[in-house]
Amino acid sequence: MLYYLFQFLDERYNFPGAGVFQYISFRALGAVITSLLIAAIFGRRIIDTLRNLQIGESIRDLGLEGQMQKRGTPTMGGFIILASLLIPALLFAKLTNVYVVLALVSTVWTGMIGFLDDYIKVFKKNKEGLEGKFKVVGQVGLGLIVGLTLSFNDYVKIRKYAPRLFSTSNVPDVYTDIKSTLTTVPFVKNNEFDYSSLLFGFLPDSYTWIVYVLICIFIITAVSNGANITDGIDGLAAGTSVIIGLTIGVLAYLSGNKVFSQYLNIMYIPNAGELVIFCAAFVGACVGFLWYNSYPAQVFMGDTGSLMLGGVIAVLFLAIRKELMIPIICGIFLVELVSVIMQVSYFKYTKRKYGEGRRIFLMSPLHHHFQKKGYHEAKLVTRFWIVGIILAVLALATLKLR
Repeated sequence: MLYYLFQFLDERYNFPGAGVFQYISFRALGAVITSLLIAAIFGRRIIDTLRNLQIGESIRDLGLEGQMQKRGTPTMGGFIILASLLIPALLFAKLTNVYVVLALVSTVWTGMIGFLDDYIKVFKKNKEGLEGKFKVVGQVGLGLIVGLTLSFNDYVKIRKYAPRLFSTSNVPDVYTDIKSTLTTVPFVKNNEFDYSSLLFGFLPDSYTWIVYVLICIFIITAVSNGANITDGIDGLAAGTSVIIGLTIGVLAYLSGNKVFSQYLNIMYIPNAGELVIFCAAFVGACVGFLWYNSYPAQVFMGDTGSLMLGGVIAVLFLAIRKELMIPIICGIFLVELVSVIMQVSYFKYTKRKYGEGRRIFLMSPLHHHFQKKGYHEAKLVTRFWIVGIILAVLALATLKLR
């Protein structure tokens, strides 16, 4: 909103300093500061409100050290993240940008799914929360919206440059903005993959959108649930999301910048740079929430926050066509999710075969396994963050290591 206000002031009245809002870097800085201020000013009030409404976490006794002391800690703290993310994004981003609109829609959509889950747990006293099938329906719905928008919206294009006949900066670039189903493949020299190849020639390329929508649904569901499962100890999901958000912000800036994308020989996506403002607000919101969620937590984000974080991260990756980098950058989410799948699958298999269920880990997800082995919660979270930073650096290195 502020972008349009200062654009009007600059064009109509030549207002001093108004032109600075044209710069992505300035608006990203404004979004970070605003999100941190919102979390600092209103975070405590939101926590007090949750406590007054007796919206406390119901803790199951899993035999973990210090676990039962957390009983009654306010949950639904995801509202702090939502407020700190949405308000700066609305203020500083271009609201006509389809990528920003998709990010905002995904934030509200997954936040509502998480809120329903928390509401049922807290007010209906049902520890299972929203049934899994309804969560999946909501995630599938978002996947359809994102997949169809990225497939058919005329605003969503990539830029293809014609080869230069002369190696001089004085010769203008010849390019074409095209609709495409290309995405980025890490560690590969010619690092682009076309989803149309998954049709294997059985169907014409015009049916590629079906494959792409199914892939969007899978990615959004997987990453959203991965973040949800990771949210098990103080600061783990929020801190990991900060690292991921920063990495996506860098990738969005490079992919949306003509000079850097050509220098790095990566796909140039016109207007994708606007997502840097959203990523800045995302990082600021998560850092602001960590002020209250770091060990020992004063508030839990609940599914209101964790499902939203994962859903938004997935949509951002899809928007900048870097979804094949998710297993690297979101490695923490992936390992946590896979540990649960392995544990449950192996338990069911051994129960059928031997009549007694056996386990791979002491407890799943993986962070509980390490807790059972005696690792202190704070040390465990810090080490997970370090692993997350290493994965982020590795992912950024793939821009040159091919």
